[in-house]
Amino acid sequence: MNSSTTTLDQTRPILPVRLLNGCRSLLDKGRIPRTPIRAVDLIKTAKRRCGLDDFGGGDFFEGLSRLIDSCQRESQLNLIGRIVLRADLMRTLCSRLFMQRDRKAHPGIARQEIRDPLFIVGLPRSGTTLLHTLLALDPEHRVPLTWEVMTPSPPTGDNEKRRIQRAISSCNCFNWLAPTFRQVHPVGAELPQECVSLMAPTFMSDQFDAMYYVPSYRAWFFRQDLRPAYEYHRRFLQHLQVRRCARRWVLKAPTHMFALPTLLDVYPDALFVQTHRAPLDAMASVSSLITILRRVFSDAVDPQTVCREAIDYWSKTLDRFLQERGRLAEHRICDVNYVEIRHDPLVAVRRIYAHFGWSLSQKVEQRMRRALASRPEDRYKLHRYDLSQFGVQEAESAARFAAYCDRFGLAVGRKRTSSARAGKFVKR
Repeated sequence: MNSSTTTLDQTRPILPVRLLNGCRSLLDKGRIPRTPIRAVDLIKTAKRRCGLDDFGGGDFFEGLSRLIDSCQRESQLNLIGRIVLRADLMRTLCSRLFMQRDRKAHPGIARQEIRDPLFIVGLPRSGTTLLHTLLALDPEHRVPLTWEVMTPSPPTGDNEKRRIQRAISSCNCFNWLAPTFRQVHPVGAELPQECVSLMAPTFMSDQFDAMYYVPSYRAWFFRQDLRPAYEYHRRFLQHLQVRRCARRWVLKAPTHMFALPTLLDVYPDALFVQTHRAPLDAMASVSSLITILRRVFSDAVDPQTVCREAIDYWSKTLDRFLQERGRLAEHRICDVNYVEIRHDPLVAVRRIYAHFGWSLSQKVEQRMRRALASRPEDRYKLHRYDLSQFGVQEAESAARFAAYCDRFGLAVGRKRTSSARAGKFVKR
């Protein structure tokens, strides 16, 4: 690959996918009507398919309806996108039905206590995934795994191999549809999953905004009280904990910074790790990721729109979080620099364990070393991105993150300066 070629430049649907989407485009031009997706129809089908009719408490109809409407009016979905949207919504509705059935059949689910969960937060693309993966290797820790989030029912080990295999097939299918995405973000059935998927059954989740261009749904979502989403998040953890428990949950989603007061209402004893990275580097990286992801489902994705949205959302989210994190005693939140995570992840891990007074055994550290050694040596070169391809005015964008960078001693600018403080994290 040419050193100036970005991963985004390389991303193009494979030939069979282009042919499929092309056929649908021809049908659209021929004015052959497509069947619209409707919330009431999906709900009716899910009930019939599962033989159940109780979705549990909490209204999700408005969120589902707004998401569907936004996808069909604004996302410009291709054929693959429409197929995936329908299948994803159906799977989510069925999971909700099955989880409610399980909750009735297994009273022990509701009695599960979620104590001192650790939430990894920070800008996207700032090392949160690697930390989540490493901390998951400690038997004292419990993380949501992709396969069990995809098929949480039953809440036992029944059919575990078949459920894992089904998730492997789903991940393989996605990797086939988006071969360059694995250079950007790992996808695997037995890898830790982000919290946005645990909130998806409420249809108030950042997961949908990452996959599709849904500005009207996004605007509605930002106005909502997210307590129902966090309460369902807790119900999901209770469900998974019945199958396997550990001393503490280790959870991850950058978007938790958007709703810290609500999170603390549901998890008053929560602990936090916040990762820090030069913001414009993070914005270039996450804009590349989202553009590559959305291009699986739409042939009309505008990278500049993606980046503008990212800068607007994350600058406001950081400002909100920094105002609220003062509610946390210092011993409840540990700050870690991305440069440290990148150059010596185990130093960052030891810092976290020391901060919270946890014991890092030699056996667990060796397990982490083996996991790090198994990664490609050029792992950080696999994803290539450049802020300039997103049409960003650097000075104007940097100003939106100035207060955050000043508080934590970070370089505001792009990659050429982001390593200036390697290994020297400063909190002002």
